Amino acid sequence: MSAPVEERATEPGREDLEARSGSATAVLRTVVGSTLRPIGGWMSAAGAVELMAALGVPAATARSSLARLCARGVLVREPRDGTAGYALDPAAVPMLERGDARIFGERTAPASWCLVSFSFPEHQRSQRHRLRRTLAALGCGTVADGLWIGPAALEPELADVARAFGADLFTGARPAADLADGLARWYDLDAIGALHTAFLDRFGSVRAPDDDREAFALWIRLLDEWRVIPYRDPGLPAAALPPDWPGAASAALFARLHGLLAGRALAFAAETARADRAPSAPR
Repeated sequence: MSAPVEERATEPGREDLEARSGSATAVLRTVVGSTLRPIGGWMSAAGAVELMAALGVPAATARSSLARLCARGVLVREPRDGTAGYALDPAAVPMLERGDARIFGERTAPASWCLVSFSFPEHQRSQRHRLRRTLAALGCGTVADGLWIGPAALEPELADVARAFGADLFTGARPAADLADGLARWYDLDAIGALHTAFLDRFGSVRAPDDDREAFALWIRLLDEWRVIPYRDPGLPAAALPPDWPGAASAALFARLHGLLAGRALAFAAETARADRAPSAPR
């Protein structure tokens, strides 16, 4: 998305360190974060397993992932009318809303930057390591060992992190030197650019399928891969990036496919989430 994954989702920055995609639990987290609120906030246990089956996840693995999200404070077990099911843990809603803002929000060049300054004695080096991991996960770059930088749009998240770790937050900073040179030193632009390129390579030629189940699966895979990128590239200004930077193209591709798939995927999720039957075999 720092704190171990077993800790509650309310600690600043913790959920962002789980932004890695691909695992069954990460995919379920994407399913929960993208579908549960629009379809009414609840899904049956059988329906949850069936949604994961549409993504090729076996029932036993899906149930284990559901248990993990309950332990992590994302879901709570909530039967309705005698049917086992799951609802969002209310404490997880702010986390999901922050994720929505990052994933779907407008990506604009920052007018200014935030600086986070910190120093820990040697006996607190684990705390220092956690803070560095949290800042990196939120999309900050490294100016110096105890000085990190991020776009002004990250100020609310960085304020929470600074309070939690006892760091100093400075806002309204404007680099005096060449910003392109600064970005190349503060961020691993090669790695970030590779994420954009991989997204374009994977989804650039896909077409919306006719089957709604397949549309749901494609939409979730799209979200699960894209959601990592805005945390690594938090809206770095195009004017200060290499001329062949793939960020605008990948953002446009995500927006286009999301627009094509989201409505159909949510309709499938709404119908499936109410299921109280045994799940079908993965396809």
